[in-house]
Amino acid sequence: MLRQYRMFAAYNRWANAQLYAAAAALSDAEFRSDRGAFFGSLHRTLNHLMVADRIWMKRFTGIGEAPTTLDAVLFEEFDALAAARRTEDERIIAWTGTLDEATLAGNFTYMPVTQQIAMTQPLWTALSHLFNHQTHHRGQCHMTLTALGKPSLGLDLIYFLRSEGREWM
Repeated sequence: MLRQYRMFAAYNRWANAQLYAAAAALSDAEFRSDRGAFFGSLHRTLNHLMVADRIWMKRFTGIGEAPTTLDAVLFEEFDALAAARRTEDERIIAWTGTLDEATLAGNFTYMPVTQQIAMTQPLWTALSHLFNHQTHHRGQCHMTLTALGKPSLGLDLIYFLRSEGREWM
């Protein structure tokens, strides 16, 4: 499982880079335009992904900021958000590099943002959620870009594995 999670961390960075490159070509109005995604705009959806990653990484590591709402806008400006995304992706990669099988198999307890009750589950399931959540909302970002008339992005894991992710093959 360790190799799989390390691959997902690398894939996550790659897919985010593709998405942010496409978003960088948008006008500010397009970036902020509500196109019906769960968080509305690309701006708010990318901020939500940052919020969720910071919440989970704070839970996993005990270090860093943890926003208190899932719809917080941490960055109004695209450039600041993009820089924070790159930093967070590197943080996730570095942290997955410290894991071992025993830690992954162990229980993990945290408090959800939406309910103040202790939740306990195996760490590997929470880490699976982190990566699945990223993929889910990147799909919404993809939908937002296509709704804006922009080209479709090839974000499938297999495209990563056939290009920058060959080390995982």
